[in-house]
Amino acid sequence: MYKGILWMLLFIVTELLFAQENTSISGIVLDELDNSLITGATVAIEGELLKTTTNQAGEFLLAHSLNGDYILNISYNDFTIKRIPINLQGKDLDLGHILLKRDIAVDKQVNLITLTESEILDDEASANALGLLQSTRDVFLNRAAFDFGQAFFRVRGYDSQNGEVLLNGMPMNKIYDGRPQWNNWGGLNDVIRNQQYSNGLEASDYTFGGILGNTNIDLRPSGLRPGLRISSSATNRTYTGRVMATYNSGLQDNKIAYIFSTSRRWAKEGYIDGTLYDAYSFYGSLEFKFNTTNTISLTAIMASNRRGRSSALTREVFDLVGNKYNPYWGIQNGKIRNSRERKIAEPIVLLNYFYEHGNVNVTAGIMYQTGNFSKSRLGYFNSPNPDPTYYRFLPSFYINSPIGANFESAEIARESFISNPQLDWNSIYRANTSISQNGKAAYVLCDDTTSDTQLTARLNGNLKLADNLKLGFGILGRNLVSKNYAEITDLLGANYHKDIDPFSLTRNNINGDIEKSTGDIFNYNYNFKANQVNANTQLSLDLPKWKAFLAGNIELMSYQRKGNFQNERFLDNSLGESEKISFSNYGLKAGLTKSITGRHWVSVHGALIKKAPLLQNSFINPRESNALVPNLESEKISTADINYYIRMPKLIGRVTGYYTRFQNTTDINFFFVDAGVGSDFVQEVLTGLDKLHLGTELGLEYQLSSSVKLSTVASIGKYLYASDPMVTINFDTAAAEDELIDVSGSKDLGIATIKGYKLAQGPQKAMAFGIEYRDPKYWWVGVTANYLANNYANISTITRTNSFMVDPETGTLFPDASIENLNKLLRQKPLDNFYLLNMVGGKSWLTNGKYIGVFASINNVFDTKFRTGGYEQSRNGNYGQLKQDNLSGSPSFAPKYWYGYGRTYFLNLSISF
Repeated sequence: MYKGILWMLLFIVTELLFAQENTSISGIVLDELDNSLITGATVAIEGELLKTTTNQAGEFLLAHSLNGDYILNISYNDFTIKRIPINLQGKDLDLGHILLKRDIAVDKQVNLITLTESEILDDEASANALGLLQSTRDVFLNRAAFDFGQAFFRVRGYDSQNGEVLLNGMPMNKIYDGRPQWNNWGGLNDVIRNQQYSNGLEASDYTFGGILGNTNIDLRPSGLRPGLRISSSATNRTYTGRVMATYNSGLQDNKIAYIFSTSRRWAKEGYIDGTLYDAYSFYGSLEFKFNTTNTISLTAIMASNRRGRSSALTREVFDLVGNKYNPYWGIQNGKIRNSRERKIAEPIVLLNYFYEHGNVNVTAGIMYQTGNFSKSRLGYFNSPNPDPTYYRFLPSFYINSPIGANFESAEIARESFISNPQLDWNSIYRANTSISQNGKAAYVLCDDTTSDTQLTARLNGNLKLADNLKLGFGILGRNLVSKNYAEITDLLGANYHKDIDPFSLTRNNINGDIEKSTGDIFNYNYNFKANQVNANTQLSLDLPKWKAFLAGNIELMSYQRKGNFQNERFLDNSLGESEKISFSNYGLKAGLTKSITGRHWVSVHGALIKKAPLLQNSFINPRESNALVPNLESEKISTADINYYIRMPKLIGRVTGYYTRFQNTTDINFFFVDAGVGSDFVQEVLTGLDKLHLGTELGLEYQLSSSVKLSTVASIGKYLYASDPMVTINFDTAAAEDELIDVSGSKDLGIATIKGYKLAQGPQKAMAFGIEYRDPKYWWVGVTANYLANNYANISTITRTNSFMVDPETGTLFPDASIENLNKLLRQKPLDNFYLLNMVGGKSWLTNGKYIGVFASINNVFDTKFRTGGYEQSRNGNYGQLKQDNLSGSPSFAPKYWYGYGRTYFLNLSISF
């Protein structure tokens, strides 16, 4: 072993000592339309770490010590990439004038952002990682984002918490759930185009990163094209209209550059019925360039988003009313009113310093963010559930009755639901104003609000130690104070609300007024405090035929809850500060790349990362108590991938194989369970949960001619549960008569036998073939055929525990709960396999110095109906109930599914001065 290490060191030293003397590639980059010089264009040799940028005169000089055939890559924002085959023979190479064409498909990125904002499932888009891929040129990732995204495909099955998003080097992933909140900069498409993306485990100059990769969005005006751009869009997706305007001064003689951008998006209804959309965004950035070395910038972002939410549907409801149906809204005073709205307004202010000189590059910054994130809901108290899809209102309730099917009543229920499928606001007001209520609310509309204040400081740098050796480093500090509470927004005609739990008749706050009015905080009120300190370093080595890097990361994380209400159900463990929990973790990753030739190379990456459990999975029920998840452990991630790249003059692509295992994951679910383990709203805690992700990716692009380009991509994955986790059920109103439930309201259900079940991480198989034509007269059209398969709904864990097989009336196993019958009842069925055809196109003109562009797309041309995901309901807590519910083939508590959009369009008109 030691001899092997010595030989490797000798090889590296030899390569360093005998590297060839540098030669150079030079040229001048111009705009093809008007021969104007292009400043800041990136010039790089594909497959190598060598790159430079053009100066004020459009000139570049790229020093190298390479021999052989390579591809020179020249790119600039809003221009088509120029790929030039070159042969290097140890001599200087002058390429003269190089003309870049404006990218007539540049507005395709706008289309992608529209897709990533769809959010058929309220948290789906934040869980979906495709927003990370907005700027990548990788063939596979580009297709995954533009075409697979509408089916909520996830690259390698990863959640977006495994990819990091940075604004000017500042992390935007939330401490609470680890995910970036895209809406914090939504609608600012013009100013987030300057992105640097590192895929997967690749080395990054900005951060240690996640296993999915990372995106740094450079918001400085100097990195964006100067001038005025105005655009307007029409679509039938999440919003129906949008206007956007951006002005960039460019770097002026006084060394100041500034940029302003604003947008407005709206819809009375989106594609899904009753889903209003009301959003506006403002952005401003001021940059002062002291000299070529020192720059500071001040940036402010305000993006406000209000959106009506929609619901998952059982197959029964879908068959009755279709995929556009949404039960959350109804008509009030002639207008649509949605009971479930989500509002986000979290302004951001960033102050950044940039130092670039010779072999040193340093970035420092401070970020302050504050604001609110709220979700509205309709609460009901000792009153009927107002949801029109409540199981007692549907035909299946009468068909699945324990006393026998009543088809006549089922038909009456079917006709009644079809004729009145929406929320009845008038009946809600009548109930609240009835004499029997005596002014007390039977229904209230409230907001579950999170009000965060976060301060972040970060220092990041890169030092070139030698021609072949570079050292990167970074240190981060974050402090979060998060206020969480429920607020009454509308008493719906009542005079007051009595703040008690309707199941146990206990007070939610024994120290406050029991009668609440509009604007009062009720139900729960607590704060989270979190602190994070992170340090990372990276060493990169670049030799003529080999490249390698080694990166390390150390992180300290602490969480604490502070209860502001003393809950009568948790008298001793709800008010005041909880125990402070702390975690210290590390991450290691490394990569090695071997150049076979200048146009073929292979890379291998590996990582071992330990992460603190998410804040959202650390407290069992933070709304009511300080109770921590028992035996809370850090999550362990071990992963590796191998990649083969090809970069020929006409053919480019990548083939990847990957393996990832998540260990010691903790998960918390909330639901109502009936019988078996008791009947109550519960918190289900899973610990010791492992997950396995493995598969392959393929992406190829072939330039058939100067006008026609073909592409094909494929992703074949296998994402499954890799362990049988421990399951604990925690009751809000602990059933004291059950001797198996301890005084804290907790019941240990043992293990859930879920190993081998598929994860609900989007389609595990995806394929696409595309053809694109670009005419020399600046119009283009593209068509992509997509196939998506092997998608699964999320399983109910409680139904895979031993308690599920116990008859609550006898305390013994159900006689017919055999392995065969259980497997038949609990078999995991895949969702639909489906095909989607997408079309895009555009045209552009240059008239009197004005650049005009039109972009149009039609997604799902054939209006295919498909399910994007879903979940099994856990209401039936034992085998007998679930079996009875499934006898008719139309269970009352069937899985609920999210349905994809049918045929949609997007049209954008832009003009740039």
